[in-house]
Amino acid sequence: MTLTRGTVRRPVRRTAALAAALAGTLAALLAPAAAQADPVGCRTNAAAPTDAEQARLQDTRTAAFTERSGLSDLLHGFPAALCTARTARRAERIVDAWGRALWQAGVDRAQGRRPSGELPARDDRPLYWTRLAMTVQLADWQPAFAVDRTALRDRFEDASRGLDGGFGAAPGVRRIFVSGFDPFGLDAEPRRANPSGAAVLQLTGQRITLADGSTAEVRAVVLPVRYGDFDRGVVERAFGPHLRPGPQSADLITSISQGYPGLFTLEAWAGRARSADPYPDNVRALSGGTSRQPVDAPDLAPGPQFIRTTLPTDAMTAAQQPYPVLLNTPVTEIPAGATDPVDRPDGPTPGSRAVAGGGGGYLSNEVAYRSNLLRLTLAPDLPGGHLHTPVLTGLPADQGQLTAPEFEQNEAAIADQVRAVLSSARL
Repeated sequence: MTLTRGTVRRPVRRTAALAAALAGTLAALLAPAAAQADPVGCRTNAAAPTDAEQARLQDTRTAAFTERSGLSDLLHGFPAALCTARTARRAERIVDAWGRALWQAGVDRAQGRRPSGELPARDDRPLYWTRLAMTVQLADWQPAFAVDRTALRDRFEDASRGLDGGFGAAPGVRRIFVSGFDPFGLDAEPRRANPSGAAVLQLTGQRITLADGSTAEVRAVVLPVRYGDFDRGVVERAFGPHLRPGPQSADLITSISQGYPGLFTLEAWAGRARSADPYPDNVRALSGGTSRQPVDAPDLAPGPQFIRTTLPTDAMTAAQQPYPVLLNTPVTEIPAGATDPVDRPDGPTPGSRAVAGGGGGYLSNEVAYRSNLLRLTLAPDLPGGHLHTPVLTGLPADQGQLTAPEFEQNEAAIADQVRAVLSSARL
């Protein structure tokens, strides 16, 4: 995401049917005993505190994304599964398994392998709102033993965002690892989607043919729009396994987010600083940095003020339909020895302080910086960078309507062109 400078409930499936649909340990975790769990293990506190992001579930439209998308079986089954836990370790296994099941359900839905309900299959919003509702259920659960709630939520978040996923082992197949984002700006418009999240859900696990004729497998994660998760290392946990040598190493990485109206941009530069205040994240947190007083993220590893893309941008700007694809070179910096920010059209000058990369000073810039800082340490010769999609438009004027043909067509067009941009790469 970029802040520009100037910017009918469906019946619940029976537990046995759900268990049969899920793989591995989850089948055991959904055994019929779940419905007969000791009430002591099933205490809930419906008044458990919620954060600003979870509080948006009070809007009936947001709950409709789950009920009208075919994902309500997961939401209705999760509390009973939690009730089977008798130890903290068992609780960890349950949240891991249900997180993975939610991610796979979201991917299968996006790729047409799961009934999609009344909403379009390619829509990223059902996964987002269902995940959020399940985090509320996790917060409401009151086990009869001690648990680390923050750690449990982090485990569920990681698994439900694809961080547990990996590449296949087919010989001769290249590997491309990408990230997208959750919807954001939801106080102004809770029906918003994020085309980057929609695109990567449709791509993950798929194979594409690259411009040089080789085949590549794409794997993806969808990241939260929350500074706190970035501070706790979600980017490094997502990208690290694919930058270290080994069977999960990638041949190309790129973060993807929603950017500017009407065009795609490949960002030439990622800046080190946060500078987007007063624009908040999804829990209404601020970064502490502005354009005049940029700040670094807490505990961010040492690194340069700006990192240049190493993506094959000449090739990747060839996919020009239906939207133009441009290399975006401007940055904002505080020049060496100066105190005021300056916009530079062609990149930073020596010794300057980063204010904003080409995509601004918000979390889309930060994911680009963090992932590529890690790349410089672990795989400096690997192509890496950031791709901004066009802004997704077309929501209906009627606030009671969740979707419309124009919205769906625009979302599909952006996702298809993300595939085309990646396919145009030469490795």
